[in-house]
Amino acid sequence: MTQTDITRTPTAEEAGAAFGALRVEIGKAVVGNDSAVMYLVLALLCRGHVLLEGVPGVAKTLLVRALAAALDLEHARVQFTPDLMPGDVTGSQIYDPHSAEFTFRKGPVFTNLLLADEINRTPPKTQSALLESMEERQVSVDGQPRALPDPFVVIATQNPIEQEGTYPLPEAQLDRFLFKVDIRLPDRDDEFRILQRHAAGFDPRDLAAAGLRAVATPAHITAGRAAVAQVAISPEVLAYTVDICRATRSSPAVQHGASTRGATALMAASRALAWLNGRGFVTPDDVKFVATTVLRHRLHLKPEAELDGVTTEGVMSSLLLAVPVPV
Repeated sequence: MTQTDITRTPTAEEAGAAFGALRVEIGKAVVGNDSAVMYLVLALLCRGHVLLEGVPGVAKTLLVRALAAALDLEHARVQFTPDLMPGDVTGSQIYDPHSAEFTFRKGPVFTNLLLADEINRTPPKTQSALLESMEERQVSVDGQPRALPDPFVVIATQNPIEQEGTYPLPEAQLDRFLFKVDIRLPDRDDEFRILQRHAAGFDPRDLAAAGLRAVATPAHITAGRAAVAQVAISPEVLAYTVDICRATRSSPAVQHGASTRGATALMAASRALAWLNGRGFVTPDDVKFVATTVLRHRLHLKPEAELDGVTTEGVMSSLLLAVPVPV
């Protein structure tokens, strides 16, 4: 490959091929969870962040590590614990006795792909340290803003069943995540394939040995984002997007529905999905496909509805059946 080939901007077709290869490459380490892989790819295209929720042992961390291995990007992992301080994430000023000056030491947030492992195990003060970085793509220390690299994506994990010693994410923090993806236990066939791989010598701690290599670069991500920005969305599909979000606010089971940020997130995810599927326009099916994953964590149910066993997934299913689909 010539120097010109290395530095030139990839075409939209080349970016699409790179994202397709990215999904295949992750499959070398992760069996099943195809939808989770797709949502991680969509998040890269939308400049969004992802919250992965699932019981221990369903490959949440492996999924993110495989994504990092298949991308030519810097990545870092932070294990969130009760004693983690904000400066441990963002960085802090360090006094140098030789120069008698303070210098800034960057925290792990200064990376392209940040894995925030078990984010609900750290107190709100540290959780909120991610707010500015997730929304503004910068960190402010001692009043001085410091830009984060581009691209910058936070992928956080949490365990939904063990609540002792955890700190549920506040609504303002949840709203910063583009998607909330449920990682479920594999079905019998996938679990059989997982055991087959381990029996053949697969080591999840050594992804290089599994053959994973970087197949997408920051330039591919930039080209993909530019192509997504050109995807058309008609007034009718825009209205359908708005109607879905407004329906969440009027549902009798919902205390607080999706905000306008949720509506813009739904539009962005729909356009990215349309581009991944090889189309230059958004269909109502695109909107419907991503709606639950975009909006489920933005709905706050009424206490009486929760006591009756109502779930946000159930609410979304009912709303998507009730909201008229444009023809």
